[in-house]
Amino acid sequence: MMAAAEARLQVIALTDHDTFDGLPEAIAAGQRFGVRVLPGVEVSCNQGGTEVHLLGYGCRVSDEALGAELELIRKGRGGRLARMVAALREAGLDITVDEVLARAGSAPSIGRPHVADVMIAKGYVADRDEAFRDWLDEGRPGFVRRYSCDLPRAVDLIHGAGGAAVLAHPWGRGAESVLTTDVITALARRHGLDGIEVDHQNHTAEQRSLLFDLGGRLGLIRTGSSDYHGTGKKDHALGCNTTRETAYRELCIRIQIRGGELYRV
Repeated sequence: MMAAAEARLQVIALTDHDTFDGLPEAIAAGQRFGVRVLPGVEVSCNQGGTEVHLLGYGCRVSDEALGAELELIRKGRGGRLARMVAALREAGLDITVDEVLARAGSAPSIGRPHVADVMIAKGYVADRDEAFRDWLDEGRPGFVRRYSCDLPRAVDLIHGAGGAAVLAHPWGRGAESVLTTDVITALARRHGLDGIEVDHQNHTAEQRSLLFDLGGRLGLIRTGSSDYHGTGKKDHALGCNTTRETAYRELCIRIQIRGGELYRV
């Protein structure tokens, strides 16, 4: 939160993968440093057999239906880790589950980034980008599919918890093959999708322009995203892409209408 204050950010959203556990600490830190915190979660979803991500802003953390689904997804992560490590060992990399758990520390959701960090520490790759590209992405030796929520159902669960549903980096890392214009249109018209991330480091200038126009036609909130992951993710500095104030206010209005949760300093 200190970094957010130093970057002169007025509001940040915390959207950890498949968990709300970090929110109390983030809100308390926001109060100390004068930064508003928009609570959120990033839900691991499935669309056409490909993993995609959906952001839920302002969800009630006590919502039972969403909470149960997030627990299922987290359990899927746990079962996946052992299979992922076994696949990497078979491919010649000497890493263990215990090493990954030690590297992850108290992280509530343990996944590929923590495996990548062990690979970096042992000198197998230079950074997370190389780890994912050569070992952990779909089609690579260490990729193991896991349980994730069907995307339309995830939109409905977020709405049921009072939140606003926003597609995360919809055309980044090849996701445009499954998150097509027709799919996004159907999510907006049939399930009330609230928004899409437009300004994201994994989107080209052309993709940003096309997504901005698509969102305008569909009445979607168009947001930015730094997708900041601390020191482990390159080229995603905190605040490198921001959200327009009008878009932020529209998110807040939708959350308030649905009875979701907004935290402020």
